[in-house]
Amino acid sequence: MFNYKVIGNILGILLLINGGFMLLCLPVSLYYWETDWVSIAISSGITISAGFGLRMLTRKNRSKDLKKKDGYLIVTSGWIVMSFFGALPYLISGAIPSLTDAFFETVSGYTTTGASILTDIESVSKGILFWRSLTQWIGGMGIIVLALAILPFLGIGGMQLFVAEAPGITPDKLQPRIQETAKRLWFIYFGLTVTEAILLYLAGMGPYDAINHSLTTMATGGFSTMNASLAGQSPAIQYIVIVFMFLAGTSFTLTYFALKRNFTKIVRNEEFVVYTLFTIAITLIVTVTLLVVNDNSFERSFRDGLFQVVSIITTTGFVSADYTSWAPFLSVLFFILLFVGGSAGSTAGGVKVIRHVVLFKNSFLELKRQLHPSAVIPVRISGKAIEQNIVFNVLAFIMIYILVFLVGVTLLASMNVSFDTAFGAVATSLGNVGPGIGEVGPVDNFSGMPMAGKWLLGILMLLGRLELFTVLMLLSPHFWKKR
Repeated sequence: MFNYKVIGNILGILLLINGGFMLLCLPVSLYYWETDWVSIAISSGITISAGFGLRMLTRKNRSKDLKKKDGYLIVTSGWIVMSFFGALPYLISGAIPSLTDAFFETVSGYTTTGASILTDIESVSKGILFWRSLTQWIGGMGIIVLALAILPFLGIGGMQLFVAEAPGITPDKLQPRIQETAKRLWFIYFGLTVTEAILLYLAGMGPYDAINHSLTTMATGGFSTMNASLAGQSPAIQYIVIVFMFLAGTSFTLTYFALKRNFTKIVRNEEFVVYTLFTIAITLIVTVTLLVVNDNSFERSFRDGLFQVVSIITTTGFVSADYTSWAPFLSVLFFILLFVGGSAGSTAGGVKVIRHVVLFKNSFLELKRQLHPSAVIPVRISGKAIEQNIVFNVLAFIMIYILVFLVGVTLLASMNVSFDTAFGAVATSLGNVGPGIGEVGPVDNFSGMPMAGKWLLGILMLLGRLELFTVLMLLSPHFWKKR
């Protein structure tokens, strides 16, 4: 039914990659004369050994046939396995001694959620914090997509993995072969990360902080090396981060077209137009409100509003101010923004702008269909009619998203978590945003969540990152039936 040897082999590859990334933290620890380099080296050794062992166990009589079911199983199990092994540096170093807290922090990293249980980030060693940032950078484009770039050398096709990694409405492939697509996406991802780090350094941020923040910005993750996140940073630094958050929330396919100077595809892309105009409109509303309720200048009000709007819409989760203290109206508005999400084909989480566009268009067209029941009135995106099954997929996704949200809130509230905190924690975890409302707002963290609540929120982060269907499909009896 399943090609378990291929699945085990690919999981082994993922662990080898993960262990290799851990080694990148060693120079950081050694440069700052930290003793945590031993913990990092041990964690890397365990992870690489596990990966190598899995590959050895699955090397014989391994068929190269990879089915779609295998792809879904690999993606879900891959993220879970990576999260447990990714928690090793926290556990072994003692930075986060609890397995529950270490897993929460790690799955928050890989899913690029940015929710944290650390109460004093600046007291954690720089090597461990660098690993914390790397987990988001790895998860930003997906460790599975990274593996796609090397699978051709192993003689294994990767199209099934790409489908599982980005279910639903996916961007156009940049090249006929998915491996070439993965390489180009990573080239753009890496290039933008380096560019932002250089700009942040030139704007006055230290090299260590600049690198870390560029890693987590492009991943739309939001992990910071500072307790105050980006509050108190210079306007230049905040504007740079705003630009790259917006780019990270934009489809990387469009970024590729921009680099090829094919701007026609960009301006004709309906999702990008809605994403841009919506961001501008909400920013203006927040700016005007801040001018009324605060005594700050127009520039400060505009910058604070723009920063928080872009941060939440793109699900990055960086903080430049406590938006829950501005005005009750803005707190409600930012809560609604937790359900928006960035563009499909970006590193952002959430429902995604394109699904909202399809939902609203189909809803309005339904009124027209009632008047003309015999007419065939398709939903059009960027001038092209989309198939009805895609519309059904979007409607099902949003319904399941709401259902999962309500179940999550109910379960968390049953653990004696306050009403507003339960709403904020579930919404921000499922949307992979980071800060929420209540006791998990922009100046708080998730350390006060009950143990069961942290595991629940970790599952919700995983569900949100893999867009529900990939994980929920494994719970269906039909998935495990032989065909």
